Amino acid sequence: MRAGTGAQRPTAAPDGGSAEPCPLSYDGLVQQVRAAELGPDPRTLRIAVAFTTSQAVRHDGRRGGYRNEVLSLRLDRAVGSCAVEPGALPAGAVDDCAGADVARLLEHPLPAVRVAALDAYLMHVRPHTPENGALPRPLPAGSSLEKSRARARAVAGLLNLAPGRTVLVVGVVNSLLEALRARGLAYIPCDLKGGTTEWGEHVVTDALAALDRCDAVLASGMTLGNGTFEPLREHALRTGRQLVMFAQTGSAVLPRFLGSGVSAVCAEPYPFFWLDGGPGTVHRYGRTGAAL
Repeated sequence: MRAGTGAQRPTAAPDGGSAEPCPLSYDGLVQQVRAAELGPDPRTLRIAVAFTTSQAVRHDGRRGGYRNEVLSLRLDRAVGSCAVEPGALPAGAVDDCAGADVARLLEHPLPAVRVAALDAYLMHVRPHTPENGALPRPLPAGSSLEKSRARARAVAGLLNLAPGRTVLVVGVVNSLLEALRARGLAYIPCDLKGGTTEWGEHVVTDALAALDRCDAVLASGMTLGNGTFEPLREHALRTGRQLVMFAQTGSAVLPRFLGSGVSAVCAEPYPFFWLDGGPGTVHRYGRTGAAL
């Protein structure tokens, strides 16, 4: 494991010697933050700015469109984010966060607030730098579709699979499906919204029911906010199959699970590629020798 990319707890062997580290769970990571084991006491850190970003997308040449909404929290120079279903964030949620300390927000009733607060804290104490295990991958300037495809290639390159294998894609992004097709990989698209892909393929809604039909899982960081990340992580640990995460939500959270079920992460902190036509950067963690 790369230095600074995980936070596993060592366990003692029966004979008193050292044993393999115990895999880290999401709740375990939150407990470490609350106990100030990874950095400053979260009770001493306050969120200065809370904001939402909402977008509607309809790319040229694509027959469908979609909407995104993201809650973001500013902690000093760091921004933590969690995507939500458009319109799902109640009025007053942003006001709850501005000026609140991180410890209080880690106990907020809204999952999106808890995830964004955890992301902001970890971005603050362990930013995406080579010293913390991150390998920067530049995204060229271009249209929203061009940048989406560039990001998709960066994500797909983290999968270590031969052509013909099948990937469960949790959180459908058509550019990612396109990138998998280009590598000769089959896929099962999965999204809570259901529907069809750009190519008319049926989108399943139950990721766990499809796991045994796949050789690897490629999942969005949105799984942190909707509670499906832990079952995916536990499945990867149990079976040894690859779990690659692409993360705007929880970009600083998910690299902490390398070696605890997650095999690689493409982390994309705010501002996201769809907000600007200029060059950008994503940060990749995990598999060495990944396709450039």
